[in-house]
This record gives sequence, structure tokens and C-alpha cells, in this order.
Amino acid sequence: MTRRLSRFPMYVAAIGLLAISAIAVTPSLAAEDAVVIPPPAVDVQNASGIQTAVLAGGCFWGVQGVFQHTKGIVSAVSGYSGGKKTTADYRMVSTGTTGHAESVEVKFDPKKISYGKVLQIFFSVAHDPTQLNRQGPDTGTQYRSAIFTTSDEQKNVADAYIAQLNAAGVYKKPIVTKVGPLQGFFAAEAYHQDYLTLHPTQPYIAYNDIPKVENLKKIFAENYSAKPTLVSDIKATN
Repeated sequence: MTRRLSRFPMYVAAIGLLAISAIAVTPSLAAEDAVVIPPPAVDVQNASGIQTAVLAGGCFWGVQGVFQHTKGIVSAVSGYSGGKKTTADYRMVSTGTTGHAESVEVKFDPKKISYGKVLQIFFSVAHDPTQLNRQGPDTGTQYRSAIFTTSDEQKNVADAYIAQLNAAGVYKKPIVTKVGPLQGFFAAEAYHQDYLTLHPTQPYIAYNDIPKVENLKKIFAENYSAKPTLVSDIKATN
């Protein structure tokens, strides 16, 4: 298991003397390449009110950042899912023994973006769903790819979409994303929230995560929002 906070020197060396910035980093520098994939053939129908999707795709900093820049997203909060409330602590989760995965709770307006579109963005630009118990430089079950569903319909859509993408052969390897019911979501510590926006020049963010947002802008231009929906802004208005 690795903890990404200890890996920052590696990224400094890898990037060398480049002036790292959100503008300077291009999609070609991403740790995982985006994949253009078809939309789901099956989607949630006639949803109303604010809906919730809980997704795990490696480090929650990047997944949160992608969805904070997606139109129709009401909030995207970094946290933990898959384990108990008593172990929903970053240091404990980082041991890989709690059952938790670093996750993002995505609340969205189905009138503006569907659950299927959320999954399409998740599989295409937010992470690589073919990596087992890892994502980029981060390894351990806490970095696994998972979809925690809040209804039978969500589960049916997620299962059908994974089968569709595997059948289409859009990835070089099979998708390893696990789909299961949400047992609980626990928000991460405050210093993890809005991390991509607050630290765009940090080597880990610049190398692994800023390119994901750039790929969102490129591949899903109609869904991209230049202004992120931040946790801090939501708290300020409540």
C-alpha cells in the first residue's frame, strides 16, 4: 500500500523544472489517459428531485475535482464508503484495512444531468476502471474502483453499463469496478475538501488530477463548467 502524501518528491523529480500550473499542464501528462466511450444504453428514467451517486475511483481529490466542474452537479464531497463510521478517518483508511474506499458523494439535478451521464464521465475521464485496487501511483483497496448504489434502478444501470462497455471493447482490459448498495457515506476531513481547486500547482494534483478536468472540458464540453461547485461555497450559503 502507498500513501500519496509520501510520493510528492517523485512527482517533483518527474516533472523537473517545469513551471507547474493548471494552465500549463495538458491532458497528455495525465497519469491515466481518458477514454472516449459511448453513453449508457440504459439510464435511470423519470428521476425527480436531487439525486445521489457515490463513486470511488482512486484518490478522491481528482474525482471530486472532475464533478465539481460538471454542470448539473449540486455538490461533490470527498469521503469514505464501504466501512464503518468508526473507521472513517484518513489515517485509518490509508492502512487499507478498514473496508473503506476513498469516495465522492455526488448530488445532481436529474433535469440537468442523468445518472447515466454521471457514470459516463466517471468511467471516461475521472479514473481508469480497469485498475484493480489501485489508481495511478496509489495502491490498496482504499483506492479501488466502485459504485455504491442508492437504488435498485441505479444498480441495474451501473451493471448494464459495465456489461455494455466490456462488450464494446473500449478498454484494453476488463472493467474491475465493483457495484454494490451504499451502506453509508462519511465526509472526509475538511482539509481534503476542494483540494484540487485549492492546490492546483501541487505536483500530485498537477500531474494526476488537473489533466482529468482538462479532459472533461475536451471530451464533455457541453457538460463542463469553468466555475467549480465547491464545498466551501455550499457551506457559506447554508
